[in-house]
Amino acid sequence: MRNFTMLTDLYQFTMMQGFYLLEKDSQETVFDRFYRINPCNGGYSLIAGLEQVINYLENINFSDEDIKYLRSLNLFQEEFLEYLKGFTFTGDLWAMPEGTVAFPGEPLLRIKTKRNEALLIETALSMFLNHESLIATRASRMRWAAGKDFLMEFGLRRAQGADASVYGARAAIIGGFDATSNVLAGQMFDIKVVGTTAHSWVMSFDDELTAFREYARYYPNNIILLADTYDTLNSGVPNAIKLFTELREQNKLGENCKYGIRLDSGDLAYLSKQARKMLDAAGFPQASITASNDLDENLVAELKIQGAKIDSWGIGTKLITSDGCSSFGGVYKMSAEIKDENVIPKIKRSNNVEKITNPGIKNVLRFYDKEYHKIIADIVILEGEENDYNKDIILRDQEHPWQKMTLKENTYIKRNLLEPIFKNGKCVYNKPTLKEIKTYAESELSTLWEEYRRLVNPQTMKVNLSDNLYKLKNDLLFIAENS
Repeated sequence: MRNFTMLTDLYQFTMMQGFYLLEKDSQETVFDRFYRINPCNGGYSLIAGLEQVINYLENINFSDEDIKYLRSLNLFQEEFLEYLKGFTFTGDLWAMPEGTVAFPGEPLLRIKTKRNEALLIETALSMFLNHESLIATRASRMRWAAGKDFLMEFGLRRAQGADASVYGARAAIIGGFDATSNVLAGQMFDIKVVGTTAHSWVMSFDDELTAFREYARYYPNNIILLADTYDTLNSGVPNAIKLFTELREQNKLGENCKYGIRLDSGDLAYLSKQARKMLDAAGFPQASITASNDLDENLVAELKIQGAKIDSWGIGTKLITSDGCSSFGGVYKMSAEIKDENVIPKIKRSNNVEKITNPGIKNVLRFYDKEYHKIIADIVILEGEENDYNKDIILRDQEHPWQKMTLKENTYIKRNLLEPIFKNGKCVYNKPTLKEIKTYAESELSTLWEEYRRLVNPQTMKVNLSDNLYKLKNDLLFIAENS
């Protein structure tokens, strides 16, 4: 397991030393991780990256080489460096499980631990969750556009680094993809790996038909032929049909044989429709048509509207780099200190209203329509308020208090979204497999009403604050304003 203890910003170390010398390093604090805006102007986010966070927290440990390097910066006292030698994570962590649907403003993760531990882990923890949540969310949008078609992650060579490619592939599976071309990701996470040929395979033979025949000879159960090296409709598809006809006559197109063509250029709507006619006329209605070539969810949706006859999609650059939406804006803010077992709520003020934080130790309650099991609302509550939500519930828009909605008793199901992950520095969470996370994510996405999944101008979920939390927030703002 790689050690990421030093994967943090320098100011975390300088603050940690300051708090250590001031004897404030062991003060128990609570930090929340949340985000403010959905990626891609979407209606939701899909949370991923928790497994990396768990592995990271379990392996925090400064080596002799780490201490030597920090000493070389001439910023740190020997007393502080000696303190780091025995540094580990000893706190508690609650989080939304990977694959959970989330909305802006609600805690995705809550840390309760010593101040210096909370500071050290901020950067790496945020990076893991921001990256994988971004890719998982983008992948789920592509799954929505593609419907039940087969989706393949093809982004390895365009990813910004090895980790981005491997964990991006993992996140794509959580978001709904079926397979990846990334062999290392397949090995690490037991993901189905797929692939056919590049144009160089076809160009390495004297003619296209020979290239197709040789490929089929070595891979008789996966004959997906790249049909656009020379001329898709006048050469590629006719040669593919010739090969399929030969194999059919030899009884080699059995139930276990997947066969078809891949289109990687040109007008994919037109070419796929023409290719489908040619394949069907030749007696190959089962032949698949795969498309690639800088696809994203919007282009996939547009091609479906145009009647493209594509049943398998290879999506690379626009997914693995989240082209057009390059970051997930997750933030990490202190919400409370605990002194003598008393909770002292903390709030960050700002001239930007959206940057004012929610104070206190909080949970997130989600309410589902009992009949359809779709999300009605989320409420951020103060810890201990869960039992206040068992009967009729009035949801008020704090910004527009005249707007309210009543949830009648017996018409909803409620759920606490934050689950315990660490207790006293020990992981108490049974990590699910990637397949289990994907299944869970599918069930989570099914709880969204369709208007929240629209690619353009989706409905947005209003995350409510409990009355007690809303009052606490305003009281703290008033005190700060008048102090």
